[in-house]
Amino acid sequence: MARIAGVDLPRTKRIEIGLTYIYGIGRVPLEHHPEGRPGSAPTSASRICPKTTSGSISKVIEEQGGVEGDLRKEISMNIKRLMEIGCYRGLRHRRNLPVRGQRTKTNAPHAQAARARARLRRRRLSNYGEE
Repeated sequence: MARIAGVDLPRTKRIEIGLTYIYGIGRVPLEHHPEGRPGSAPTSASRICPKTTSGSISKVIEEQGGVEGDLRKEISMNIKRLMEIGCYRGLRHRRNLPVRGQRTKTNAPHAQAARARARLRRRRLSNYGEE
């Protein structure tokens, strides 16, 4: 089993599919960047993958940067920055609402659940003083 960027790749899947298990690597970047999979045939499984191929793949991933922990940290810092400056997107993130213009009247289960929790909380607080 090959281990690249701290992630164990599945043995039974093709290399190009196994690399998508790494956060920040998808199928489109792999298809458009042939150097993203140097020396590996797209049909070969990761159990067949020689050590030199996995080493060259990990080297390319390290050079391009922005995978796994680094990418997660960068994204969370960007969201925190948006919330701190108080822009519209930051306010939507703070309230756990859809950020990119999706409708919230019907298709926002996350927002509906948040509203339901708030209703229950208000109901519990109002009933708490009556007993």
